[in-house]
Amino acid sequence: MAYSDVALLSADNDFIMRTRAAVAQEGEQDPVQWSTDHQWQMAGMPGFGAKYASALAAEIERPGNDQSVISDAEILSAVQALRAAP
Repeated sequence: MAYSDVALLSADNDFIMRTRAAVAQEGEQDPVQWSTDHQWQMAGMPGFGAKYASALAAEIERPGNDQSVISDAEILSAVQALRAAP
């Protein structure tokens, strides 16, 4: 994993939209603002950058949308952890 992988993931629109969906289902009042405020933390979650880099190397067309790269359960877990943090 390189910082550039995390940077690319933080700007991946599919990943951002999936994060917003998770945040909305968790009851956040403004999922767009929350995802904007936490996009770097989400992309920097342990393992996410490496998974994204692997998907890019495998030439997966839309890695931020592909559940085999980062699953919805992983996104939800990351969202829940960040929302629970003080």
